[in-house]
Amino acid sequence: MNAQIHPSADVASEAIGRGTRIWQFVVVLLGAKIGEDCNVCSHCFIENDVVVGDRVTIKSGVQLWDGLRVGDDVFIGPNATFTNDKHPRSRNTDFVKLTTVIERGASIGAGAVLLPGIRIGENALVAAGAVVTRDVPANIYVAGNPARAMKRGPS
Repeated sequence: MNAQIHPSADVASEAIGRGTRIWQFVVVLLGAKIGEDCNVCSHCFIENDVVVGDRVTIKSGVQLWDGLRVGDDVFIGPNATFTNDKHPRSRNTDFVKLTTVIERGASIGAGAVLLPGIRIGENALVAAGAVVTRDVPANIYVAGNPARAMKRGPS
């Protein structure tokens, strides 16, 4: 099955995997790469230099900015926020774009904020509303502002 793209979506990229569903009012720029069997919910934006793996769920209200690498089987909750510039300034075209990596099987909770240039390890879980300021190791659950490792995972 080819990708399913809602008529109201603006998808310039041709690198959209088989079985991927892109819903209402999503914008995908020309250079973006989205894997197979993904679900991109309504009102998302995916910039040019973004790579999304297979079987990824991106819930509503998420923007994926240049430099983001998303592994297979990742869940990104509604309104999660990613950044790619440590020192943002209006109209600064010379900023240093940092790469953020979300490894296979990780989950990013609703409304979480991830600062640029970090790595979320395989199967890690970022709690809803967490502010992630540094790398999260594999299989770790983090919560809070700033995000810290919890002794046990959520119930």
